[in-house]
Amino acid sequence: MKISVTGATGKLGSIVIETLLESVPAANLAVSVRNPEKAESLRARGVEVRQGDFDQPETLDQAFAGVDRLLIVSADGDNESRIRQHQAAVSAAKRANVGFIAFTSLGNASESPLFLAPVHRATEEAIRQTGIPYSFLRNNWYLENETGTVQAVLRGAPWLTSAGSGKVGWAARRDYAQAAAAVLAGNGHENTVYELSGKPITQGELASILAGALGRDVPVQQVDDDTYAGIMAGAGVPEPVVPILVAIQSAIRDGALDIESGDFEKLLGRPITPLREVLRQMVSEIQS
Repeated sequence: MKISVTGATGKLGSIVIETLLESVPAANLAVSVRNPEKAESLRARGVEVRQGDFDQPETLDQAFAGVDRLLIVSADGDNESRIRQHQAAVSAAKRANVGFIAFTSLGNASESPLFLAPVHRATEEAIRQTGIPYSFLRNNWYLENETGTVQAVLRGAPWLTSAGSGKVGWAARRDYAQAAAAVLAGNGHENTVYELSGKPITQGELASILAGALGRDVPVQQVDDDTYAGIMAGAGVPEPVVPILVAIQSAIRDGALDIESGDFEKLLGRPITPLREVLRQMVSEIQS
């Protein structure tokens, strides 16, 4: 059985492939990457490295040839580009007669008001239309997405948010990756939808967990969206990124990431990594 992972040199995909290597022979693993030279360390360990670029669909037929189980890791970029790229990958998987597709989707993708949701809804539907057995890994929110806020706190700033009492099911990127690996290497995951979410908590509650990790108080500054945008711009956030950050805060405030689920534990066979532990690691990396 050949298992393949796209984007295997990225932050999530690299952890997925490392996890798979703990239980799956390297000869049974392949990666589809835009720049094969970046995956030389995997090739040296016996993983088959193939060139596959979502923006060059002609490369994907060979990248997916002979693959039994495929993980499509969601691409980066604007919504229109991502929908096109994901469609290219799904179409290539169909042409290659891939036996199973797992896709890193978004929490509550079918109904989410988050501006990112259309990408994931379109991709999930495209996968369903192929008739290939699938598993949608609806990832809530990576705790590592808050690295910028943690950095600001370490510089003495308060935890800034305009999300009000909105809750998020944060979890470590490693937990999401290990859940994906469990689906790829496991059985009985055909035509499943997993809502991968930690226990939903507010920004204030997360700031309290960070305070415990730091051993000092972390004040929370609740502002409106306009004020949040102004502070972000003043802090040097690139102009095109500011409305994206505001949209995320607004969606959190509206409950887009407030998702209760036990699917994480089901796939991992354990509770998710405690957020305090992950934050401590983040702080250590920032300060190193």
